[in-house]
Amino acid sequence: MSDKRPSDTHPTGAPWRNFYGRFKGKTPRPSQEAYLDEDLDALSPGAVDWEDNPERSPLDLGTRFGGAPVWLEIGFGGGEHLVHQAAENPQAAIIGCEPFINGVAMLLGKVRQAKVGNLAIYPGDVRNLFDVLPDAGIEKAFLLYPDPWPKKRHHRRRFVTPEFLEPLHRVLVPGAEFRVATDIPDYVRQTLVEVPRAGFDWLAERPADWRQPWGDWTSTRYEQKALREGRVPHYLTFRRR
Repeated sequence: MSDKRPSDTHPTGAPWRNFYGRFKGKTPRPSQEAYLDEDLDALSPGAVDWEDNPERSPLDLGTRFGGAPVWLEIGFGGGEHLVHQAAENPQAAIIGCEPFINGVAMLLGKVRQAKVGNLAIYPGDVRNLFDVLPDAGIEKAFLLYPDPWPKKRHHRRRFVTPEFLEPLHRVLVPGAEFRVATDIPDYVRQTLVEVPRAGFDWLAERPADWRQPWGDWTSTRYEQKALREGRVPHYLTFRRR
């Protein structure tokens, strides 16, 4: 019997998954390199990567976060919103997932400045994190200004597709809130089709419900860029069925 792995798996046992974003940009400043070296490991949510958790054992969120309700921000960019939510909601714990290491370094600087401790960071592909999040372990999720992939042939790369929404539905508790912010009209349209199809209800009852931000919102650098360039933000709120 051959011990050769199937062609659709990595030597670590991980599935081959196409990743289309960026992992790294310009070289981080020395202070940011220090944040990455000194702070990142302590903020891990647990063993996520295949090298560290080849059995894909679920994370023990109760032990890691002391029984606090756990939220998830998918693609936190520079971390403004993540740190804001952590500071405003000390009763909750928030996992931030972001593969772009420069954004991770920016967040770590904000964490030091704000002195918040109720968060964890996974610097990688959210699909790896979904693998090890327990069923119904997350009580709120945020997807804020995701990569729009504007070309039609690239729409399948967007987060609002079954590849991402199905595991998101699995890890959210019934009744959990899922927030999406985007300034791209076509992304709004795809979101309003695909997210309900994946098992969520859109909660809007009047135009203000998607035109005005949430009461606990803090604007991000991506939103400020959208506003400068004349694009209109949309704030979509869903509930997991």
